[in-house]
Amino acid sequence: MYAPRTTPWPLVALFTAGYLAPYLLPTTVGRLERGLDLTATQAGAVGSLLLLSSATAGFLLASRVERTGARTLARLGLVLGAVGYGGAALTTTVPAVVAGAVVGGFGSGTATTVAATRIAAEKDPHRASTLGLLSVSALAGAVYLTVPHLPGHGLTLAAIALTALAVWPLTSRLPGGTSGQPVTAQAADADGSGTGRLPHRRSGMVLAGAMLLWSLAQNALWGVSGRIGVDQAQLSEPTVGVVFAVALGAGLLGVLCAGALGSRLGRALPIGGGTVLIACCIALSASATGLGSFASGEIAWNTFYPVVLSYLIGLAASLDARGRWAVLVGSASSLGTAAGPLTGSVLSAQAGFPVMGAVLAVGLLLVAVPMTGVALHAGGRALLPGAVRRRGGHPAALVAATTGTPSGAVPEVGAPEQPVVEIALDGAAVPARGAYDTAAATRVPGGM
Repeated sequence: MYAPRTTPWPLVALFTAGYLAPYLLPTTVGRLERGLDLTATQAGAVGSLLLLSSATAGFLLASRVERTGARTLARLGLVLGAVGYGGAALTTTVPAVVAGAVVGGFGSGTATTVAATRIAAEKDPHRASTLGLLSVSALAGAVYLTVPHLPGHGLTLAAIALTALAVWPLTSRLPGGTSGQPVTAQAADADGSGTGRLPHRRSGMVLAGAMLLWSLAQNALWGVSGRIGVDQAQLSEPTVGVVFAVALGAGLLGVLCAGALGSRLGRALPIGGGTVLIACCIALSASATGLGSFASGEIAWNTFYPVVLSYLIGLAASLDARGRWAVLVGSASSLGTAAGPLTGSVLSAQAGFPVMGAVLAVGLLLVAVPMTGVALHAGGRALLPGAVRRRGGHPAALVAATTGTPSGAVPEVGAPEQPVVEIALDGAAVPARGAYDTAAATRVPGGM
């Protein structure tokens, strides 16, 4: 009898609350620029500070979720998000808006850290992260359809604050401390992958560095996409909002496809091939001069971006079942995300949008190489030889290792096969168990 696979809705909701701020970055930056009379660079700097604060939360809290408790940290993050973003939405004083964005960003980072840690301990982290991306894409799409028709600089900030308040009741279903550690994490501790020392250190460091640059390129374009549509493609703000909403809807379709494919294609092909396609989409979108080219680039880009992101999240989660690499890689990604808006603003101001797009595309092509290498080298939690994966559960060998089976009953990866030794039945003495020399064993004439 197989255990049913349940959906971790509290984690999906927490993931949504944490990721919503980066998803709404273009309209947030654009609204701050127009509503507070900031320059494009100044507005981009506010967006970068918000995301930098989010990344800082990830680095500070990566190893503290189990000890402090997922419920406590999640509620702290949601409170900071509601207070910070809500306060920034209600004032027009620039220093107060910046302070609120920084506080709210730390709250978003805290929520994302808890969600990433718990998702990594799930039986199927790719499925959980895919559901989270579906949720945040749908919510962001609804905001993009609504906000352009309403006045005010802080509507997107208010939307993030209200989302944090709405997710709060679901935190009661999160564990309060290490006693709530899931079976998967306990099993990982049993086989050594959840020890204090980080596993896959080299792969994790390479993936973190690559993700920083990957996210920087994505958000350098995303942070100025609204300006590309309004200034270069000569579209109205409501039209740009519709394009973004349709693009995020296409992203929903892409994530659904990624969820349906699962691990059938592995991780290397979706990550490497998808990044190459994203590079082409960025170049197209940045050089857009009309509705057709702008919509094509943005929709295609937003279709592939969450697909690749879901596999990258799954890859980071597979490196450590306790979620530490998932948080550290995610925080490195947030650093790139934080630098993205400012990078995009500076590049576009100095060289123009098309050149900016070409530079970002080339950078993505270079970054695709190490990310694909990590996916090939450490593409997931390895099954032990002979392990049979249960439906929605652990490998059978891993289950055996956590239910009292003596260590060593299951052969380690790469262990040499033991030679088959025939036992004489003619009354010859049989060596004691474990005492005979297999190299000295000889075939007995007429033996079995």
